[in-house]
Amino acid sequence: MALGDSYTAGVFVGEPSPPLGGPDRDGCDRTTGSYPNLVERRLAATPPSGRAVALIDVSCGGATVPEIGSARQTPISPVQSPVDGWPSVASQVDRAGLSTSTDVATIGVGGNSLPFGKILTSCLLAGIGQPDEATPCRDAYEAGGPFLDPESIYDKYDRVTREYARMLRAVHEKAPNAKVITVGYPTIAPADPTTCDRQDTTELAADISGVGRISATHGDIAWLGEVNTHLNAIIEAITELSDDTYVDTATSSVGHDACQPRATKWVEGVCGEAGPYWPNELAVGPLALTCSGGNRATLVHPNAAGHANTATQVEAAVRTALTPETSQS
Repeated sequence: MALGDSYTAGVFVGEPSPPLGGPDRDGCDRTTGSYPNLVERRLAATPPSGRAVALIDVSCGGATVPEIGSARQTPISPVQSPVDGWPSVASQVDRAGLSTSTDVATIGVGGNSLPFGKILTSCLLAGIGQPDEATPCRDAYEAGGPFLDPESIYDKYDRVTREYARMLRAVHEKAPNAKVITVGYPTIAPADPTTCDRQDTTELAADISGVGRISATHGDIAWLGEVNTHLNAIIEAITELSDDTYVDTATSSVGHDACQPRATKWVEGVCGEAGPYWPNELAVGPLALTCSGGNRATLVHPNAAGHANTATQVEAAVRTALTPETSQS
C-alpha cells in the first residue's frame, strides 16, 4: 500500500494515472513516474524472496496527515478539473482497504499539514524589497505567524507531531500485521543559500500577475531548509516511537536541491520541467503564478530523478520488510 501526498503521487512526473479523460480520474494527480510506481515495477521484475507483490497506490496531491488516517479529502488537481470541482474522497486508510492481510504500507506525508506551500508563498512575498541576508518570513513565523496565520512555526511543529502519531495509530489499527515504512522529504534548499539566484523562477522565485517577480531572501531560504529538516525529524521520531521504519531521502539528495542546475536538481523550483499536461499558470491562494519559457508551475516538487532516488531507498526498505526474519543475516 502506498499512502501519501503530492511528493508520493508524482503530480507532473510521467503519464497521469489514471489516464487523462478516463472515468477513474479523481483529482489526486498520481503518475507513472512516481516512486510507488517505480518500486512496483522493480519488485515485479525481481520479486522479494520469490513473492509476487501487488501494490495499491492511493496517494493524493494535497493530502494532509489527518487525511491519511481519518479525514476525507477534496482533491485540488488543476488538470481537467470538473466545473464544480473534484468530489471528496475517503481517507487513504479506507480507500486502500488496509486489513490484517496487508504486508507493507508506505507513507509519505506531512508537508501539507504545516502547510509548507503556504509558508513558501509567504516567504516569497515577504522577500519583496528585502536585502539578501534578511529573514522577514522566519521572524514572522517564529513570532506568531504572518499573513493572518495564527500559528507560529512552533505551534505547527507541535500540531503535526500529534497528528502524525494519531495517523500511525490509525494505520496500525487497520493493518495490525503490516510493516509500516514512512518516507521523509528530500533536501529542497542548498547548504549555502547564497547560491540561489533570486531572479530565477526555476529556483525559488516566482512571477505573480499584478505584482511582478518575487523571491525569498537568502536568509529565509536557509530557514525553509531548516523547516524541512525539522519536519523530517518529527516524522523520524514518531516513526521510531511506533517501532516502524523511516526512509531518509534528505541525506542522499544533498546537492540536488531546487537551486541546482537543471541537470543536477532532483527537486524542481517554483517553475520547472513537467509533463505537457501540467499548467504553466496556477492559482496559489489569491495569487496567480505564471511560468514562462516552456516551464510549468512545479512548486518545488521532486522531478523524475528525485522520484528515482526515493524509489531506490523505498524499494530497499520494502524488500527488507518482506524478507523472512529467519533468513536475514
